[in-house]
Amino acid sequence: MLLDLAFPLPLPNPRDGGAVVLARDGTPLRAFADSRGVWRYPVRADAVSPLYLQALIGYEDRWFWRHPGINPYALARAGGQVVRYRRVVSGGSTLTMQVARILDPHPRDVGGKIRQLFRALQLEVHVGKRGILQLYLDHAPFGGAIEGVEAASWAYLGKPASRLSHAEAALLTVLPQAPSRLRPDRHPEAARAARDKVLARMATLGIWSAHDTADARVEPVVARSLQAPRLAPLLAQRLRSASPREARIASTIDLDLQRVVEDRVAAYFSTLPERTSAALLVVDNATMEARAYVGSLDIEDNARLGHVDMVRAWRSPGSTLKPFLYGMALDDGLIHSETLLVDAPQSFGDYRPGNFDAAFNGPIGAAEALRLSLNVPAVDLLDRLGPVRFDARLAHAGLRLKWPDGATPNLSMILGGTGAKLEDLVGAYASLARGGVSGRVRYTPRDPQVDRRVMSEGAAWIIRDILERTPRPGTVGDLFDTRGRAPLAWKTGTSYGYRDAWAIGATPAYTVGVWVGRPDGTPMPGQYGAVTALPLLFEVVDSLPRARAVASRKPASVSEAEICWPLGTPVDAQPASLCHRRMTAWVLDGTIPPTPPERQARAWNAGRDDIEVDAASGQRLSADCARPHERRTIAIARWPVLASPWLTQREREMSSLPPLAPDCSDDSRAVATALHIDGVRDGAALASGDGKPVHVEVRALGTNDDVRWLLDGHFVAQTAGAATLPLQLAEPGAHVLTALAQGGAWARISFDVLSR
Repeated sequence: MLLDLAFPLPLPNPRDGGAVVLARDGTPLRAFADSRGVWRYPVRADAVSPLYLQALIGYEDRWFWRHPGINPYALARAGGQVVRYRRVVSGGSTLTMQVARILDPHPRDVGGKIRQLFRALQLEVHVGKRGILQLYLDHAPFGGAIEGVEAASWAYLGKPASRLSHAEAALLTVLPQAPSRLRPDRHPEAARAARDKVLARMATLGIWSAHDTADARVEPVVARSLQAPRLAPLLAQRLRSASPREARIASTIDLDLQRVVEDRVAAYFSTLPERTSAALLVVDNATMEARAYVGSLDIEDNARLGHVDMVRAWRSPGSTLKPFLYGMALDDGLIHSETLLVDAPQSFGDYRPGNFDAAFNGPIGAAEALRLSLNVPAVDLLDRLGPVRFDARLAHAGLRLKWPDGATPNLSMILGGTGAKLEDLVGAYASLARGGVSGRVRYTPRDPQVDRRVMSEGAAWIIRDILERTPRPGTVGDLFDTRGRAPLAWKTGTSYGYRDAWAIGATPAYTVGVWVGRPDGTPMPGQYGAVTALPLLFEVVDSLPRARAVASRKPASVSEAEICWPLGTPVDAQPASLCHRRMTAWVLDGTIPPTPPERQARAWNAGRDDIEVDAASGQRLSADCARPHERRTIAIARWPVLASPWLTQREREMSSLPPLAPDCSDDSRAVATALHIDGVRDGAALASGDGKPVHVEVRALGTNDDVRWLLDGHFVAQTAGAATLPLQLAEPGAHVLTALAQGGAWARISFDVLSR
């Protein structure tokens, strides 16, 4: 007891051991060496093949379960053989003594042997037989920097120790006797001879049948070169940091899919600009478990900052938030799928968004605006929903956005003026396939499943249907057979300055997110979501396990309705004369909201005007007319003023107020008409590059009446309706341009002419 207290047993420190991160099937993804640089995969005895345990006990120490750590008979036999033959013929060490030598290396002399015997007795007292066996399984040397049977099985044989054959069990049994001399990757013949010796012993002892050992001798010794696994390295590092005391960390990664994805990413980005990196995440929608995780292009590529995990890095999300905006607008009753929106130059205070291609589409339905990822309609919709409310609802759903110090949610967020993480975006996009319920991505089986509703089931179905109808670039009509493909609801995004390219898509079974960019935030001119990230998304989606495509069930809250533009109301709720264009829309809960009111109108109107006119002339009548008229009531449907340039002549005429009869007093209807000056933006700064006066062309939208133009309060010209007015601006400084329609409507803008 005194010796035991004076010389405590040097058991391994569990905190100083290495660790291994495993795929969902138990295959190592990445191994982390211990403080000595040793690779070790801890394994329980019941997880090791019984064949290996039989060979180990039968060949190394048949009396292991009975002796007290020392086998006097074996020691005496070994000593007698040394005296008789002047060399070591057989060892006298028990399995316990071998573990003692592993834990406390000692010189091979009499003093060292006594020390080994003492340590063996200590092990029996303190650890017990099963503990000793466990120490051997985890710490036996197998050559190089490999310790433990599980690490050796994966390193040399590429399989877990639970699946060893007779020949493989015999090989791993004998290897620790001379790890360097018997390494199968370097000395296969020596390893085979030693293995066959074990097989012969097992047959002689009757532990294995002669038939099994004969078959095992035929099996060649084939070993892989020692190479530590390096799949999903950044995820493995992340899990290791989260659980530094665990030796075996299980993940949810699908090994085969991870290999396919890593190979595709490496091949795809071989032609992209230098310093470009990428991140990719594949999630199982049913469980929200990650099946593939690529945090960077190459963890060892310093030029690409490969050590930075871009799956959880804050980046500008570009347009990837738009589907959630449209979904929330559906839930709030602001829109249906074909609500009339206007894609035209607009100002929202000091914010003047434009489209990616600098072109505009005029009147457009909500579904097409989302499919085309148009910026102005999205900003208009966010302005009506409210940026602060939108941010709060996303945060509640698990999609937390990052804002600079002192900044608050604003309209730029829908175009990427905020920060988001790829893993959060993927968790939110999964809601499109999960009935509107987003989820936190799970990386280990023990991670809790956290689900939050981001939109209703009906809204999610409508948004998913819209995005699934977006054709893949390069596919034309029915030239491609897509029956084998799973339906994919996809969206791209590009941040300001071409710093981030995104592509995210959801199938019924999986959600996939791709990010491409430079971790240091420098631009990649010409690289954007649709050309850089989207092709990789399609490649990965087409590599996913195939399941029979099943049409998604339309929720009971979603129905189809025929609606009319410009009012946005049902076909049967208005006269045919007010239905300028007829659309088929998805509506939620039977709610058909009308076209949103114009933000520039000076007085609110519902888009429909009921007007009294003279039955003969068709002129508009007011309550006070000098002579009697035969009156009748007509209705007109007003288009948004900003849509005017894209309307047909007939649509403009049908939407205009009839002229007021000359003998009637003003009814102020024309004053309420929204007028818009097109050609120069309010607050613009104008300059001429050649030193000549600035030349601009303006027009007044929203009226067919004559328009008078005033520059700085002085009359300059008169135009008819939306006719163009050319202006020469030679005087530098601030200017005010006013347009006055004959009916009383007016608009005013301010701009600066810069001095030359």
